[in-house]
This record gives sequence, C-alpha cells and structure tokens, in this order.
Amino acid sequence: MTGFLTTHVLDTARGVPAAGVRIALYRVSGNAHRKIAETVTNADGRTDTPILPAARFATGSYELIFFAGDYLRATGQAGAEPLFLDQVPIRFGMAAEAHYHVPLLISPYGYSTYRGS
Repeated sequence: MTGFLTTHVLDTARGVPAAGVRIALYRVSGNAHRKIAETVTNADGRTDTPILPAARFATGSYELIFFAGDYLRATGQAGAEPLFLDQVPIRFGMAAEAHYHVPLLISPYGYSTYRGS
C-alpha cells in the first residue's frame, strides 16, 4: 500500500460539513516549516483530492493549518476580534506508508481531531 493523506472539516456547532475552509499542509523538520500544499474544502467539508497524494507521500512530521477564523466569520459564528480560534494547527507524524486521515471538528470555541480512516 502506498501512503497518502486526507482530511475533512465538520462544523460541530451547526452540525454540518464545513465548506470553504482553506487548509495548508507543511512539512516540518525541527523548527523549519515548508508549505507543500494548499486546498479548500468542498460542500461535503472534504478536499476533492488527497491533500498529500501517493505520488508525493513521504513519512515524517507534518502540520495542517486550518483557517477556521475565515470560515467562522463567513458563517456568522465569529465573536469579537481577536477570535478565540482563528488558525488551528495540527502537528502529526506519519511513520508508515499508509492512509492517514486527519479531520478537524470545529466550533467557535473548541475543536478536536483524531486519526480517522
């Protein structure tokens, strides 16, 4: 099996997929970050293709940055500035060539993630 990375975003406050969320993927090495991909979620809160496809997959440390603040503002859920949650970083490692799925469940004042399938 070749590895690849997928993600999606769910709006837990409204109980719907979070469409239009910008996501950036960085390769992390020590304190250095290098952006390797950027995408936006579709109507199902998913990306149209893997954010890191098999052809570009490599084990190592990565960070997804979810631009949740822009989404919360667009959906009328933003509170006073500065927002409690604006950019949500999730740093994780991929140690084997496998399918990794890292979703974000978001609301204006909290979020969670897990390794999905």
